[in-house]
Amino acid sequence: MSRDVFAVVSIVLFIIALSVHEAAHAFVAYRCGDTTAKDQGRLTLNPLAHIDPIGTVLLPFVLSLASGYSFGWARPVPYNPYNLRNRRRDEFLVAVAGPISNLLQAFIGTIVCALVRVFIVSSATFNTPVVVALLILELYVYLNCVLAFFNLIPLPPLDGSKIFTVFLEGEALQRYYELQRYSMAILFAVLFLLPRVLGVDLIDLYLDATAGNLFNLLLHSGMAT
Repeated sequence: MSRDVFAVVSIVLFIIALSVHEAAHAFVAYRCGDTTAKDQGRLTLNPLAHIDPIGTVLLPFVLSLASGYSFGWARPVPYNPYNLRNRRRDEFLVAVAGPISNLLQAFIGTIVCALVRVFIVSSATFNTPVVVALLILELYVYLNCVLAFFNLIPLPPLDGSKIFTVFLEGEALQRYYELQRYSMAILFAVLFLLPRVLGVDLIDLYLDATAGNLFNLLLHSGMAT
């Protein structure tokens, strides 16, 4: 698979994974009593409702072409915390719904991979389209593992920041909220500046230990199947 084709395939899979991720946020918010996302047409799997032209398409495509590494975002799903039945609990549920949706996609993708492998072995079909389909499925599983654990990082505006607030109270919670005004600067510093300054990519190490190991575990279990 050429780099150009790989970049296009990666973007398509990225859009699918992010659309499910954002729809999961909208669905849980709706179930918890807030209709904001539904009223704005975000309670849908239609990618057009969630795509950010720069963050979902342009930036990931350019990065994939340049380095094989992809980074991006979708339009965040809006919700009104004051409409939630139990604000502290439900904000946690809305936040965690996104990463959980990515893990579910990874598990489903693993099952489909296993079925494709069974077909390949049983029919002795090793033609290029089937093998390419398997590689695309494996990429989809890996991408969802990365999205799940990346979004669990407790830095705003990632889901992990909202999940993390459940464990804070009083002054600690207030200071954490104050930190959020610098959220994008901190996130980009961790992603792009620290690796150059320290010579160590902390995010990469974290994703290798979490998403990478989960992907290897799923892939291994799928091959065993």
